[in-house]
Amino acid sequence: MRFEDLDVWKRSARLSVEVYRHFKESRDFGFKDQITRSSLSISSNIAEGYERRSNKELINFLSYAKGSCGELRSQTYIGIEIDYINRELGNAWIQEAEEISRMLSSLMAARSSF
Repeated sequence: MRFEDLDVWKRSARLSVEVYRHFKESRDFGFKDQITRSSLSISSNIAEGYERRSNKELINFLSYAKGSCGELRSQTYIGIEIDYINRELGNAWIQEAEEISRMLSSLMAARSSF
């Protein structure tokens, strides 16, 4: 299976696009860089894991992607509190990151049995 066929990759890539578009005009380059990199890291680690040769490596990269979901959620909470992100939009991003994280956990569990 190709990573491009995975719903979890599609959803994480879409979320990253949303984050990048939202912060396109932001002048707080430190915050912008951190939150966009964490969002981009989710789909990137899924892709990299699927291009590796072993199941163990795949699971490692899926774990990194899961960690990036947590990082994105943390930054989103802070972005909401400092009025960089509208609360409704931020809560939608948090919910999507949580769902992606659950999908990654399920994928990791399924791949561990190979």
